[in-house]
Amino acid sequence: MKNLAGMMKQAQQMQQKMAEMQARLETAEIEGASGAGLVRVVITGKGALKSVKMDPKLIDPNEAEMLEDLILAAHADAKTKLDALMDSETRNAMGGISLPPGMKLPF
Repeated sequence: MKNLAGMMKQAQQMQQKMAEMQARLETAEIEGASGAGLVRVVITGKGALKSVKMDPKLIDPNEAEMLEDLILAAHADAKTKLDALMDSETRNAMGGISLPPGMKLPF
């Protein structure tokens, strides 16, 4: 029974750390860039697009498709950074316990 109580305590601590991690991620803002920094986007820790900034010289009606592609690439860059941050935070919150490959926690 002593081991069970210890396991329950560890589970509660892990649950608390995960809740703290989720709270930090909710306030996080991650920036992604493309086109050598000509297009920048900021997403929230939940992946929602918050802002888009672009160099004014990119705004040419004849180049709309290129601009759209750069915005998508900047968003993808920010999302990749968010995923890396979430993985790092999850590992920290779980105290070194790793999930099986391909398993993700629901956020």
